Amino acid sequence: MKKLVTVLCALLCVCALGFAGGKKDAAKDSSIKLGIWPEDTLTGDIALHEGYVKTFNEVYPGITVVPAYYKYATDTFVPLAQSGQLPTIYDTWFTEPQKIISQGFAKDITKEVKALGWDEKMNPGVLELLSKDGKIYGVPRDAYALGLMLNVELFEEAGLVDAEGLPVYPKTWTELAETAKIIKDKTGSAGLCLLAKDNAGGWHFTNIAWDFGAVFEVQKNGKWVAQVNTPEVVAAMQYVKDLKWKYDVLTADPTNEDWGTGFRAIGTGTAAMYIAAQDAVNQPTQVNGLPVTSLSLAPLPAGPKGQYSLMGGTPYMFSPDATSEQVAACLKYLEIMGKSPEVTDAAIAGLAADAANRMNEGIPVISPFPAWSSEELEVARKKAEDPYRNVDMRLYQAYYDQVLVAGNVKPEEPMCAQDLYAELTKVMQAVLTDKNADVQALLDQAQVNFQRILDRDAN
Repeated sequence: MKKLVTVLCALLCVCALGFAGGKKDAAKDSSIKLGIWPEDTLTGDIALHEGYVKTFNEVYPGITVVPAYYKYATDTFVPLAQSGQLPTIYDTWFTEPQKIISQGFAKDITKEVKALGWDEKMNPGVLELLSKDGKIYGVPRDAYALGLMLNVELFEEAGLVDAEGLPVYPKTWTELAETAKIIKDKTGSAGLCLLAKDNAGGWHFTNIAWDFGAVFEVQKNGKWVAQVNTPEVVAAMQYVKDLKWKYDVLTADPTNEDWGTGFRAIGTGTAAMYIAAQDAVNQPTQVNGLPVTSLSLAPLPAGPKGQYSLMGGTPYMFSPDATSEQVAACLKYLEIMGKSPEVTDAAIAGLAADAANRMNEGIPVISPFPAWSSEELEVARKKAEDPYRNVDMRLYQAYYDQVLVAGNVKPEEPMCAQDLYAELTKVMQAVLTDKNADVQALLDQAQVNFQRILDRDAN
């Protein structure tokens, strides 16, 4: 009952506050299809959005909100777009906007964004990612920086906690292998869930390899040149191979592990560590049942050539068929959600309602990686979230110190990143299934393959 009352109070606050500017009628009856609507199983999140819709209806009574949940995937997006079935607003990955724009599958929203002044509040790097030829095609939902998720219960069982009961996380990749070995020997669970099923495997691998000194692509004389088979990449891939054949600390078959199964492994205790970011703490907890007090997010380990956290994120983009009125309505919906740079009463209420929902759904209430350059917004966010804080922030502080204070973040490779990930995953699959796999030879072939892609698509 207490849980229900908390959610209802938060939603009523959202509905009551509305917008500082008051109501305004829509120019005509219309509808917006929200591809950002939660999936059916997330009932608490759906209730939260239903509250947002009530507030939205105070501003746009003539516009109908149509739930149209869609999870971006490279294999489904193009057919959906080509058939004219994209939702009015959808989200994707930071690696995708330039490709989506060039294919004609995103609407130019420059006029609508500039009318609100949001272009001046966007992180400059993010604005560049979402722009082409001086035109803006999206706004950020949030950003992320990769860290190391820990199942605290397994660390406790393995005796890897300090005097205050906090997990002793590995500081280097060598320590990670050693820590994973201790956990497997003492608990029987895998020390690490490593992905090697799809592009996510190569995505995570690039971050490991950066710490070994890898640079995957460089521009020489105006031409993009692959650097996939350098000694630094070879060393990083050999490390991955050793995790399987020398240390034997991985889950049974990494080639069957993808983004979702990795969170399942952490959430159910079949693995103790997993590379992931702060924007997905709902996955091991809300989705897979891990108690909110049993999750920690530490910095990624360092390698022989440094420590980086891959920075990416999720932008909102719009159907090329959307009208200006529909875009403006969607941007207002984002403001209600607290997903914009606006610090209005409605936005603050949206932030508070979101934090209340996370608390009640058993999701750690922690701050995002900032996607907007607005100190005012971050102050307001903290004030809205603090009453609902449900975790010991010492389980997260080292991560935030590394990515926000030290600033050791690195954006994804600029050209054909998803193709690069695919090529690297192929190599990972080979070295994780064949003890005698020749790392150098495999990367030599990946070099040829990726250079061919760069020559075709980036030069």
